[in-house]
Amino acid sequence: MGANTSQVSDLSNNHNLKALVGPESISENDPFWNQLISFTFISPTSSGESKLLEEAVIPLAKTLIENNPRSGNFSALVRIFLGRTKELKISTECQDQLFIWQAHNALLMIRCLLKVFTREMSEEELHQQFSYQERAAVSCAETSNEDLLEELLSNLIHLIVEVPLLDITYSILFEAVTTLLVLLSYQLFHKDILHDGIIFQHLMKGRCLCLTSRLVKTLLYNFIRQEKCPPPATHIFEPKAEGGLLYGLASGVASGLWSVFTLGGAGSKAENDQEHNPLPLSNQSLLLLLVLANLPDGPDWPNPYRQSITCFRNTQDTSSPPAEHPHTFQINFNSLYTALCEQQRSDQATLLLYTLLHQNTNVRTYILSRTDMDNLVLPILDILYHVEERNSHHVYMALIILLILTEDDAFNRSIHEVVLKNISWYTERSLTEISLGSLLILVVIRTIQFNMTRTRDKYLHTNCLAALANMSAQFRCLHQYAAQRIISLFALLSKKHNKVLEQATQSLRGRQGDSTALPDYAQDLSVIEEVIRMMLEIINSCLCNSLHHNPNLVYALLYKRELFEQFRMHPSFQDIMQNLDTVIGFFSQRLEQAGSDLSVERVQEVIMKGVQALPKDRLKSLYIRQWPRFRHLKSEAASASVVAPRSKSPTI
Repeated sequence: MGANTSQVSDLSNNHNLKALVGPESISENDPFWNQLISFTFISPTSSGESKLLEEAVIPLAKTLIENNPRSGNFSALVRIFLGRTKELKISTECQDQLFIWQAHNALLMIRCLLKVFTREMSEEELHQQFSYQERAAVSCAETSNEDLLEELLSNLIHLIVEVPLLDITYSILFEAVTTLLVLLSYQLFHKDILHDGIIFQHLMKGRCLCLTSRLVKTLLYNFIRQEKCPPPATHIFEPKAEGGLLYGLASGVASGLWSVFTLGGAGSKAENDQEHNPLPLSNQSLLLLLVLANLPDGPDWPNPYRQSITCFRNTQDTSSPPAEHPHTFQINFNSLYTALCEQQRSDQATLLLYTLLHQNTNVRTYILSRTDMDNLVLPILDILYHVEERNSHHVYMALIILLILTEDDAFNRSIHEVVLKNISWYTERSLTEISLGSLLILVVIRTIQFNMTRTRDKYLHTNCLAALANMSAQFRCLHQYAAQRIISLFALLSKKHNKVLEQATQSLRGRQGDSTALPDYAQDLSVIEEVIRMMLEIINSCLCNSLHHNPNLVYALLYKRELFEQFRMHPSFQDIMQNLDTVIGFFSQRLEQAGSDLSVERVQEVIMKGVQALPKDRLKSLYIRQWPRFRHLKSEAASASVVAPRSKSPTI
């Protein structure tokens, strides 16, 4: 690197870089540093090119690790950067693009080196790399007593919260956010939580603590603004009418450099989308926000970043904040809601939505009060509908979000009042007009059926059925196709139950007198029966609470009434089958009285009159005793699906 444009292939032979990583100390006053950080770099634009850059940096970084104890050149580079950050805000106001460009280049080099350092050495050894100094500076008390690592962390946060986001500052803000992510990546190399980590301590208790709320607010606004990379200029030093000399550098660096953290699985659609991602600062800011919010609590203090995430309020909220929330702030909830609705294609945005719904009561109350809930629910349903293209974490988070939303009765009522037209991405059947509630039921049932044939995960079933169970008392005007799918799912479960029961019976007969262990059919049968009971509870709840609103469900029950015969005398289902028997018997009798060879329209007419005539006291409310377990699944599911990998579940 130097005054001329550099490419990856040139790095190993660059004389400036060789001097930086070499054994000779270079004074901070040496003109060398100006030459070193005065470069333009054609940055990578794909993950493949990014990997080439990383591989080119590795040998240089390893040489520096070996020589830095004698030269102190790494700490000198850090100080060169810190010296420029002190005037960065003024430089931005004065449009001093050259100064910003050099500060960016210094930080880019630091970040590339740190990425190798974090992989090659422990935090303690990294801390030592910051403490090695130029020989002439060792005697200076001012430099020998400072913690250069903490100084860097503090300056990076100051840079993020104080420097305004403009075209000329885009790239350096991106680098500042990404460098913090690199330093926090130590957790990736340890199974145990790093409560005593040096970086953890600095962020939680050091000079960075006072900037907690400002950092969280800035990262949220970076996500909300969704600023694209500035367009490239033809020549980096040629001022343009639409921008400055940094356009070429900002566009190349910000759009091309690799993401330190990826939440998606290998080869996932989300990961492929990031190949040509035009919003790198927004995405990196979101990733840093999520990492900070999920840092563990200290032994004697809570995570201040999580506190800030859980208590921030709407700018329209004029009430005084509670005294126990020192890190609270205000932000525009309308802008936040819009960004959340638009960005659910990425799993990190879905994780932010889950975090806010689960932990911030102000956000949850605001979202549930919106009259345009379809703008948020439809992207969540799209995730579940395209389950084959999503990684398991993304699917689980979407399901848990539905669980949280369906705990609210007002939400469950309102989604049946929102009428949608021509849902193009739902391809199983043309839906020219359907309520949001019926569409939600269809998508959740499709997810269950996909799980039955592919992943066979008990927890996924339980969460899907829990969402339906939470909604069932508020089912209103179910679309005829949604009603059919509910009964079709029960038919599929019934068929599965009979198959496992037959296998268990045949296995038992074939092994009479054999002392070897039987296949675990009992466990599989128990799981299937639990799922069947949940389905019966969902149907029962709808019949008890909103029978007169759902003639299509009654029609589907009568059409497939033979499905329920085998469960009438089953000891696990006798109590819950009483209501279904009552409804089926009542309407069957009325249809017999109406005559034979009835048309579909005539059957529906009989049902419509019958739902008004059936006395409600003939149906027993059995669901209240069992449903609280559904309302508490979200926390367990979140910790199991988002944090830890799942073990093999019983087959369904």
